[in-house]
Amino acid sequence: VQLQASGGGLVQAGDSLRLSCAASGRTFRSDVMGWFRQAPGKERVFVAGITLSGGNTRYADFVKGRFTISRDNNKNTVYLQMNSLKPEDTAVYYCAARGGGITVLSSARNSYYYWGQGTLVTVSS
Repeated sequence: VQLQASGGGLVQAGDSLRLSCAASGRTFRSDVMGWFRQAPGKERVFVAGITLSGGNTRYADFVKGRFTISRDNNKNTVYLQMNSLKPEDTAVYYCAARGGGITVLSSARNSYYYWGQGTLVTVSS
């Protein structure tokens, strides 16, 4: 499986960005998907996750109310809409898939088997 994240860039505080993650090489509909981020010098942390049908989502507290995860199974793509961006949102954002037909959402980094290459989001103050 391959995951290709895109949509990062340099924005100002308060702006919005939408990240995309295109999946190929396997049945996208069978995967629970997640977004993680890694700021410079820090660990990679969970941002948001979404179940197969998109009916269940989970967010880290620090993005609740600002970020929205969604998916389009017809396009094999998962999105992360980021609004009201803050300088502390600056990080490399990674999409990930749990794989293995697992249907349960998880925020644990080690529960995701497939990873994209990351896309850099920089928010200036």
